[in-house]
Amino acid sequence: MRSEQTPDIELAVSTEQVCFIITKARQFEVKDLPTVPDPGSNDSDDRMVSVLEARAGDPVAQEIRAFVDAMDEDQQIDLVTLAWVGRGDYDIGEWQEAREQAAAAHNDRTADYLLGLPLLSEFLEDALSDCGRSCEDEEVGRL
Repeated sequence: MRSEQTPDIELAVSTEQVCFIITKARQFEVKDLPTVPDPGSNDSDDRMVSVLEARAGDPVAQEIRAFVDAMDEDQQIDLVTLAWVGRGDYDIGEWQEAREQAAAAHNDRTADYLLGLPLLSEFLEDALSDCGRSCEDEEVGRL
């Protein structure tokens, strides 16, 4: 339930979409840097270790990129704004100012920017909570 201090924020991006990105970001964030730049063998010989390593063609990162790239500009701006609020750059009461800054900074690399945030899933989840929303209320699998 939203407290009286929490402003009523109208998001262009749905809670369900944000929760989908949170889920995928968690899958991406658990991966480690490659231990061997180019193993030169197949995954089964390497005990499938490369599945847990972040590589350039990572399928989870590609899925997040495709999902974010398919969003319209307002939805992408709201995602960046949520990340900034969740990271603590802005308070939820400063939503409009944060959104204006995100709009001014918007470009065609939103997905790459978001993937570069080490704790993206936590930032988005914290900001959703600040907005009085939760992934527990959503059925993420319906996308």
